[in-house]
Amino acid sequence: MSVISTQTGRRSRTEERAPFRLSRLRPGRGWIGWVLPLLLILLWEGLSRAGLIRSNVLPAPTAVLAAFWKLLLSGALADNVAVSAGRALAGFVIGGAIGFALGLANGLSRMSRDVTDTTLQMIRNVPHLALIPLVILWFGIGEEAKIFLVALGVFFPIYVNTLLGIQGLDPQLVEMGRIYGMTPRTLFRRVILPGALPAIFTGLRYALGIMWLTLIVAETISAQSGLGYMAMQAREFMQIDIVVLSILIYALLGKLADSLARFLERLSLQWHPAFQRKDD
Repeated sequence: MSVISTQTGRRSRTEERAPFRLSRLRPGRGWIGWVLPLLLILLWEGLSRAGLIRSNVLPAPTAVLAAFWKLLLSGALADNVAVSAGRALAGFVIGGAIGFALGLANGLSRMSRDVTDTTLQMIRNVPHLALIPLVILWFGIGEEAKIFLVALGVFFPIYVNTLLGIQGLDPQLVEMGRIYGMTPRTLFRRVILPGALPAIFTGLRYALGIMWLTLIVAETISAQSGLGYMAMQAREFMQIDIVVLSILIYALLGKLADSLARFLERLSLQWHPAFQRKDD
């Protein structure tokens, strides 16, 4: 992020760039967060082996692992994961891009905000999953309906956080950039966008969670492939181990997406004091 210095009374610009250090990107103490899930799985396995949890209610982790291995060898698991990931990515790119663009426009332009923000806030208060019957009427039960729902779900977290990130900038910092002769483009690139990045990444992480939540619902309603379809097919044949496996894969994909977002956050915000800790 650009910092303006006024040392010795002269106007000068210095750009402080923290040196890129791979050590800042190390996982640090993140492994601690996996201790509790591991203990819960061990407890789950122990209770199942002791007969306190019936297999027709919740299969043991080893049974779920066996189902995972069987589906992996057959290729069905990889195919369904690829289909679900493709839908999620397509919806995220479309909804995220539109939300980011409108967040920037409304954050930078009072006119744009006056014209569109009221309408967007009204739509935001309608649960997007409540639109499923209408979406099916519009798009049928094909891929378009699922991608539309995912795009709608991720749109608002990114839009709102981008808008709030820009509106929350210190106006004195922006004014100082103008005083020192920054062009609008330079001001945006070196002051506004870096200052809004923490809020934008917050919206990104929130949107990723909404993305998987929406996809789960969309795929369980009408799908011929994907993790939701796999889970619904397993439900029909009372294969609870596969149903549990599908839920765990959704959770792992969500965690993977969130970890990737956090990595990009630390990479992009190395200048920010809150992101310079090695053990965060």
